[in-house]
Amino acid sequence: MKKTVLIIIALLCIQVAFTQEKSAFQDGEWFKFKMSYSGFLKAGNATLSVKETALDGKQVYHVVGKGWTTGAIKWFFKVKDRYESYFDKTTGMPYRFIRKIDEGGHTKDIEIAFDHTNKEALIENKKKKTQKVVATEQDVQDMVSAFYYLRNNYDTDEIKVNDVVSLNMFFDAENYIFKLKFLGRETIETKFGKVKTLKFRPYVMAGRVFKEQESLTLWVSADDNKIPLKIKADLAVGSLRADLVAFKGLKHSFEIQFE
Repeated sequence: MKKTVLIIIALLCIQVAFTQEKSAFQDGEWFKFKMSYSGFLKAGNATLSVKETALDGKQVYHVVGKGWTTGAIKWFFKVKDRYESYFDKTTGMPYRFIRKIDEGGHTKDIEIAFDHTNKEALIENKKKKTQKVVATEQDVQDMVSAFYYLRNNYDTDEIKVNDVVSLNMFFDAENYIFKLKFLGRETIETKFGKVKTLKFRPYVMAGRVFKEQESLTLWVSADDNKIPLKIKADLAVGSLRADLVAFKGLKHSFEIQFE
């Protein structure tokens, strides 16, 4: 179960959403997700919240993502994670990323400052009290800002089955390309009723946590909000599921079918 809550938060943050003529989110948006292990055992919760603020004279969105274990699982593996991103309200480019985690006693406290002009990231490890500069790719995103960037910058109107979406990602001190394949449209049952969704398959690293590269499936609402509704993950041991259980502050109407 190590890092499963972390991974689910990351995948929620990089779930696809797509270009809109108008913004898909606003100040005050908030999501809460419930996670279960192997279909029945409660594993934890995760939240994402958005606030408008200023950073170094720039108008930004400040997003905070939290994840923590609950129930019986926390007695043998306790997780308490916090992720933050400050990104430009107009361009969506991240300026600052914070990762503060405690996963079964494994802790990290990292802050990253992005310099998009020089394509560099200043990484401060507060736990080890070290700093270093790493080169970044063009238009790089962090794992939180990517969620909101993609909600406003990709169009799903003409998307076809097996189309792949990709973007440059930077995590800890590494650059990599995140890819997500479109599987089709599907109406699913949720806590709120039946919802039309877009179904995707993220590519992940097979090994210690996931069985294979295509171990994940996710569903997002097929409306102007592009809400992440459900994720299923086949793990090396067992499976994990995350479901949206509460939300507030949506910018657009949430389309639910009552038939």
